[in-house]
Amino acid sequence: MATLVAAPANTSDTSSDGARSAHWGAVYAMALCSFVLVASEFLPVSLLSPIAETLRLTAGQAGQAIAISGVFAVVTSLGLSVVLGRIDRRRVVLALIAVLIVSGAMVAFAPSYLVFMTGRALLGTAIGGFWSMSAAIAIRLVPAEAVGKALAIMSGGTALATALAAPLGSFLGTMIGWRGAFFCVVPVAVAALVWQAIVLPKLPVAERQSARAMLGLLRNRAVLLGLFAVAMLFVGQFALFTYLRPFLEQVTHVGVTMLSVMLLIVGASGFVGTVVIGRFVVKRLFLTLWLLPAAMALAAVGLALAGASTAATAALLAVWGFAGTAAPVGWWTWLARTLPDDAEAGGGLMVAVVQLAITLGATVGGAVYDTIGAGPEFLSSAALLAIAAIAALAVARHDRPAQA
Repeated sequence: MATLVAAPANTSDTSSDGARSAHWGAVYAMALCSFVLVASEFLPVSLLSPIAETLRLTAGQAGQAIAISGVFAVVTSLGLSVVLGRIDRRRVVLALIAVLIVSGAMVAFAPSYLVFMTGRALLGTAIGGFWSMSAAIAIRLVPAEAVGKALAIMSGGTALATALAAPLGSFLGTMIGWRGAFFCVVPVAVAALVWQAIVLPKLPVAERQSARAMLGLLRNRAVLLGLFAVAMLFVGQFALFTYLRPFLEQVTHVGVTMLSVMLLIVGASGFVGTVVIGRFVVKRLFLTLWLLPAAMALAAVGLALAGASTAATAALLAVWGFAGTAAPVGWWTWLARTLPDDAEAGGGLMVAVVQLAITLGATVGGAVYDTIGAGPEFLSSAALLAIAAIAALAVARHDRPAQA
């Protein structure tokens, strides 16, 4: 199989004696990149109405801005490594951030729906490329025992963006308009580009990736089990999370201020989760892989049964945010540990599965929510998350003998 391996001992990602040195500055720069990418992806959630009004669109047409970025993220994650060949991954990361900058500018100044959607498609390309390589790059930047911590730091940017994107987008949209809100991403992305250009070491690739190498991973039973568990995790998570706002408004009956507080609870607890999880994934990886989706399933059941209580809902959302943001860190760590020589190809498969699962969870969850209501929909989310936990236990049983 094609591999993304460490460079020889005289290159920038190794010390003089051949031991890999840690590039924590580059890790934190990657976290800033993840923040900008996720914030850009979810800004339209709180800005759909003014976007639709300005560009003379329906709400559904404006909402496709999120869908198209997901579609292009899937395509890019599956094909980018093959197309890039042996190009230094440092150059690729910098190019993807440049694409993000262009995307932000296009969206902010879009005179038409076509230009707006083209900008969003470029964003999807940057998202798919960045996340498909994130685990492989983490392996290159830090020693093996610190990979879990590095991935947790990168995911911290995601958690922060998840917490801030919607409320900050709504606030900025009111103050400076939706175009100004989108353009605010551009200078942050420029800062990320400059920072990465300074601190990211060279990341040469020893062998060319191939589509056959990626497909070959699917013959690995552990990989298949892991991808299935990841799919169930994200389908279950977004079947609930996508419809959290209407649930809070219709079942918990919160006002605008309390709604913002509830969403901030999810984001803040998620940020804490990414900080804490790095301490556990190294020694307790398999425990975290099944325990976190199990906790999310219990939280979903609790919301379905006690969602009318504001206090209970707040407590359950804290559990949900903590586990839901930390769980992907565990799976990226599992990927880096299971496929250290194929982390880039495996990362492409992982991103594709995640993006498809998010789309499926939001679509099916919406149909269930509209048809039979919030309670049954949240219980169906719990069932999917329980399946994810069971699948993670199967992955643990399969992998532990191999690592013994």
